[in-house]
Amino acid sequence: MLKVLLISCCIVFFLLMSRLVERLVRDLAAKRSVSEFRVEYITKITRFALLFCVVAVICLLMGLGYGDVALFLSSIFAVVGIALFAQWSILSNITASVIIFFGFPYRVGDRIQVLDPDAKLCGVITEITMFHVIVRLDDDNTVTYPNSLMLQRAVLKVNGEPALAPPEETTSPQ
Repeated sequence: MLKVLLISCCIVFFLLMSRLVERLVRDLAAKRSVSEFRVEYITKITRFALLFCVVAVICLLMGLGYGDVALFLSSIFAVVGIALFAQWSILSNITASVIIFFGFPYRVGDRIQVLDPDAKLCGVITEITMFHVIVRLDDDNTVTYPNSLMLQRAVLKVNGEPALAPPEETTSPQ
């Protein structure tokens, strides 16, 4: 009877925390003018992490030993880790997407310049997705820039013309 009560409490805890997390994410998104797609994405990720923790606690409450639960979780992590190692860039872009949601100082509609020596990227952010930031360039072309690179490069918020001209290639006389 006690186990059933504790498991019921875990389920209620999960439901309450899911709603609380969703409300907090939506409030933060409203303050930062984030798209509904991003809100749903972040909410799903946090709900999945919370569910994972609650399932582990319920397994322990049902009498599975720490070793059994640890073996099960480490097996899941090993399989997921091997699968994601093959797609490392996908994992890094998803992680960068979460970081961008909570800490990126620029929002949709801001005019930015990415100081990337390999590419001239100056324009308006039109969307921030799970894997990349979409920027409409000054010549009306659209560029998708990976989230992980957006965090690795210096990004300037500009009001008019680009703050810095991209480095020009010089050719030496031969």
